[in-house]
Amino acid sequence: MTEQTPVIEIRNLHKAYGALEVIKGVDITAHKGDVVSLIGSSGSGKSTILRCANLLEDSQQGDILFKGEPVKWKGNGLDRHPADFKQMLRIRTNFSMVFQQFNLWAHMTILQNVMEAPVTVLGRGKSEAEESAHRYLEKVGIGDKADVYPAQLSGGQQQRAAIARALCMEPEALLFDEPTSALDPELEQEVVKVIKDLAAEGRTMMIVTHDMKMARDVSSHVVFLHQGLIEEEGAPDKLFGAPKSDRLRQFLSSTMAV
Repeated sequence: MTEQTPVIEIRNLHKAYGALEVIKGVDITAHKGDVVSLIGSSGSGKSTILRCANLLEDSQQGDILFKGEPVKWKGNGLDRHPADFKQMLRIRTNFSMVFQQFNLWAHMTILQNVMEAPVTVLGRGKSEAEESAHRYLEKVGIGDKADVYPAQLSGGQQQRAAIARALCMEPEALLFDEPTSALDPELEQEVVKVIKDLAAEGRTMMIVTHDMKMARDVSSHVVFLHQGLIEEEGAPDKLFGAPKSDRLRQFLSSTMAV
């Protein structure tokens, strides 16, 4: 991999559920340090693209490359699946995903939640994983919550724990699927601050979000999706400041305060 090789590259991606095609040929690239935000109305395909990139969903056509390495496929169309299970796990491990719902294990402490995957998936020693877990919990601002259980935390704190869990895998890229949409506005800002800090560090990220202010503030590139296609994309100042398409102008007028 050279400096010019993207961390994530999606080429001509198509995804269908039966006869319903939801992604109709999409190209997205994220180089090291890029923050690519996917915006658009519900049903435009944003989250589906993220799940296909992480191989949580099978796509029917197109290429997904991780640091220049293409995913190997077998079968065609609706029968297409990753051909190499070990490759799939390796790629998925390198793309840590943070979901809208926090998906923390209720019976484990926050520390145990954060260190579980590095131990069981990556085979790290418990002392090493615990040290990393403490470091990342401090990083997201909840270092004092290591020994409590998820039910004892606010939604914003639980989402920050989920981000710490993703970071503890030491991934090449972070994928965020509507990370703030389950939170009320005050708690949302706690999570937005963490994401902004990660962007400032030069972390490679793809973010599906309904928060236009966050997309404008943290992104290096914004992709506006409409009905499974890219309607418009570009730098955030151009996309938000001078949108070209009528559909994007209509979307922004309905989602951003004047």
